[in-house]
Amino acid sequence: MSRLASSMGRRNEVPNQELAIEIAANADGNAVAELIENLDHKSKDVRHDCMKVLYEIGERQPSLIAAHATQFAALLDSKDNRMQWGAMTALNTIVLENPEAAFAAVPKLAAVADKGSVITRDNFVAILIKLSGIPAYADQTLPLLNEQMLSCPSNQLPMYAENALPVLEGAHKATFVKTLISRLGDFEKESKRKRVEKVLKRLG
Repeated sequence: MSRLASSMGRRNEVPNQELAIEIAANADGNAVAELIENLDHKSKDVRHDCMKVLYEIGERQPSLIAAHATQFAALLDSKDNRMQWGAMTALNTIVLENPEAAFAAVPKLAAVADKGSVITRDNFVAILIKLSGIPAYADQTLPLLNEQMLSCPSNQLPMYAENALPVLEGAHKATFVKTLISRLGDFEKESKRKRVEKVLKRLG
């Protein structure tokens, strides 16, 4: 824990990122276990740093943190917004390593995303897109993805639509086309509307 930014008296994330790179490169399971253990540390700064290091590891070596999906899902109930969106970010990194756990957490993820920050929603949508690329889950997750596209802030919609393109096939495609057309009048910036129009063109 001495390598965490807060332990070093640093006000930026560089030490946490460097630690994550090192743990990922060495596939250091013991260090991961120690970070998980300290997610309920009495110091808020230590908790936040541990979460940051864990999702940074997840972006580099998801298999190293995939077994801890249950702990991340439990933190979605946290009153601490940073822990909540950090847990959602960590889950997003391990969807393809542990899709069963990610799918099981979807109802809780949806409830959190509705009330959470933009980062929380972004990660929830990314999780839905990844799950929708897995045939076993697509029929359940694509309608939820469509709901997000119907209700999300117009600012986020172009990015969600672009990222979802690879999974918007088959029986659900027509629903997404209808949703995106219904939101074309929501944009203040023409550049954002054009991005959605481009997605519609690609969907044919």
